[in-house]
Amino acid sequence: MTDDSTSTVRAAPPVGGFQEVGGRRIFVHRSGSGGPAVVFLPGASAVGLDYFGVQQRVSAFTTAVVYDRGGTGYSDPLPLPRTAAEVATELHELLRAQGIAAPYVLAPHSLGGFYAHRFAQLYPRDVAGLVWLDALHRDWDEFLPPALHLAATEQLAPGPEQLEQMRPALREMRGELLADYPEQVRRPLIDAHDSDEWLHVGIAERGTLAALAAELRAGPDIPDVPVVALTVVGVDPAQRTVLSERTVQEMIEGKSKLDAALVSAVSHGEQRVLSDTLHHRMCFDRPDAVVEAVREVVTRAARG
Repeated sequence: MTDDSTSTVRAAPPVGGFQEVGGRRIFVHRSGSGGPAVVFLPGASAVGLDYFGVQQRVSAFTTAVVYDRGGTGYSDPLPLPRTAAEVATELHELLRAQGIAAPYVLAPHSLGGFYAHRFAQLYPRDVAGLVWLDALHRDWDEFLPPALHLAATEQLAPGPEQLEQMRPALREMRGELLADYPEQVRRPLIDAHDSDEWLHVGIAERGTLAALAAELRAGPDIPDVPVVALTVVGVDPAQRTVLSERTVQEMIEGKSKLDAALVSAVSHGEQRVLSDTLHHRMCFDRPDAVVEAVREVVTRAARG
């Protein structure tokens, strides 16, 4: 692991450090001990330390890892977007370089679902279980209404001008979400999220959702490992301003059916529906549900 205090490329992270992978520095923070290790895969516009709260709770009973994909967060920059295979291979190399023993329980949120699925396709023996945190799935378009298909979602994502207008509200929101984090983590993380660089990275990562799904459809289903899927059915008020009520209901029903199909494809799968939070807030509003799901999958995986 390299010293994080000498970085001139990115601001030094408040905790954790860097691991060199493929000639680039990848931010990683691990805590706890034992196995199987749990690895959190961030969503678009999110970084590893956004999951610091749930990571700390999970580290009470096993090794817990958060990290930033290459080109995002505190990791060294590189051209975006990337293929799911590139991201999955990078994570595999990172975990090996860190000496974290396989197999792993992967806990992907949102866009992280695509990368977790690709990891499982490439390294099925290295996956002990999955905790699906309202994550994207390659069959999204088969279950969701046309207005919310992946190609349409790419177009709906806010651009640079919209994000600039949203900046004060986004900063206020992060301040509220991270209110319980230690101040030495909270303040630097809020400031970094507010940077031009991090805002633009979120836009770039959302640009090829349909292509990522197509990449995954060319490979196998997830392996037969324990899976708990947390499905968020709370609706962001902003979505209600741009979607019809019918589309909103189709979205709720489609997401619920998609995750139900995911867990029914394995021997030990369970879906838990969360109606009291939103997609981007689940790890902050319902850390109890996240940690309980992780604990169950870790326990079942350890038995297996």
